[in-house]
Amino acid sequence: MPILRKTRVLAATLCLAACQHMPERPASLPPQPPAAHDNLNAVVWMQRSDEYAAATRSLYRAAARQLDAALASGEEALAGNERSPGDRRTLPAAIIMDIDETVLDNSPYQARLLAEGSEFDSDSWNAWVAEKKARVIPGALEFTQAAAARGITIFYISNREAALSAETLENLRAAGLPVKPGETVFLGLGMQIPGCEQVGSEKRCRRQQVAQNYRIVMQFGDQLGDFVEIRSNTPEARAALSGQYSSWWGERWWMLPNPSYGGWESALLGENRRASPEARRRIKQDALQQYKQIK
Repeated sequence: MPILRKTRVLAATLCLAACQHMPERPASLPPQPPAAHDNLNAVVWMQRSDEYAAATRSLYRAAARQLDAALASGEEALAGNERSPGDRRTLPAAIIMDIDETVLDNSPYQARLLAEGSEFDSDSWNAWVAEKKARVIPGALEFTQAAAARGITIFYISNREAALSAETLENLRAAGLPVKPGETVFLGLGMQIPGCEQVGSEKRCRRQQVAQNYRIVMQFGDQLGDFVEIRSNTPEARAALSGQYSSWWGERWWMLPNPSYGGWESALLGENRRASPEARRRIKQDALQQYKQIK
């Protein structure tokens, strides 16, 4: 056999042998499922279920049916320790409303956090507020318009930062919600109230500020603290405080459903906002009550 041919045969043989011993290329890994997140079910429910929209519409329609009675009653929807002295019946009527998850829907922000695998922080929240894209909660538009048609002023007491007033008011107007001209109707976190010491995100001082010139006939929110000062944020103290005003729910006070976040969660966690997701989940699991545990 000629030398050149022998060389070619040898090269081919070596190449074939090498190929037989080459490791197989690993198959591409399947896409990983999203990490577990306690807020997933709540956000999907608020965005995609007909039940959530039906619940908020039902609440606002029930409240609208009581507007005339609330105006005629002369009663006030402020806790006793927050009321101003004197005859309040001659004052113009007002309704105090929280904003987020009460009149504006921020579930797209929560969905963004889920998609990014991140958690709430002030910077990302303020950036979302500045986008002015929150839509109106089902039923809120019709109710607030009915109230405004009766001459009731809507005040928005929110823990959005007071510095975001312009963005917030623009979002409210874009959603069609009443914003009374010439009146400071947005009272945000950090707003200075003369003669009243504010503690954290507590809203008592801001409610009292509105009550100086108006009779509060109804309040709306998605957190217990939207209605009354919470001095001890424990599950037991919250239950006692809510029970103290049990006859007001569905008449003077109207609570919107929000399973996504809130003071109820902080109460379970003992106000430990730095707890890891795993620790938070364990605490919540421990808080569950099975049938035999319910008294």
